[in-house]
Amino acid sequence: QLQKDLEEVKELLTNATRKRVRDVLLAEKQKLELEIKNQPPPKPKDVAEEEKSSLGGYTVKINNYGWDQSDKFVKIYISLNGVQKLPAENVQVNFTERSFDLLVKNLNGKNYTMTFNNLLKPISVEGSSRKVKTDMVLVMCKKKREEKWDCLTQVEKESKEKEKAAYDTTDPSEGLMNILKKMYAEGDDEMKRTINKAWVESREKQYKGDIPMDI
Repeated sequence: QLQKDLEEVKELLTNATRKRVRDVLLAEKQKLELEIKNQPPPKPKDVAEEEKSSLGGYTVKINNYGWDQSDKFVKIYISLNGVQKLPAENVQVNFTERSFDLLVKNLNGKNYTMTFNNLLKPISVEGSSRKVKTDMVLVMCKKKREEKWDCLTQVEKESKEKEKAAYDTTDPSEGLMNILKKMYAEGDDEMKRTINKAWVESREKQYKGDIPMDI
């Protein structure tokens, strides 16, 4: 609006001939130019902030889910009471090759989110989808390769491998030692005497060179 006023004042100045009128117009021109200069620049619209403010209510992170798989899909089941009553656009899932995030807007005054990063194996973004059922959202991740998944994410896999490593050992003698220790701890006096005798005999044979040291 100020810019339009300035343009009109400039136009009047070109046509003005009387000094007093020109002085008034020049003063007005300078005043408008100063006002325009001091105006704060228009702020760019932050899409993410707009989206956030349009959500309303507060956001709940979903932690409970179930999952299974077929040859072609990994299926994640999320229970949400009354979700089938929402407009379709209120249930959004964004997929990438190794992740997906779910946003359910304005369900009983709350918003619900769930994010899975570092999926165990790559998925097809185009082939993946979501279905809204009674009190449930089903997220269907299309496998890029038809193979069995042991878990959903790489983090879960690493966690399982660490747990397994704590119980298993690639060293068979260490595994045997753990079994003997358990038997000794839980056994009666006779069992303890037998294990002690076997242990002493085993060590003696090692020193004599009858048994390789790594067994």
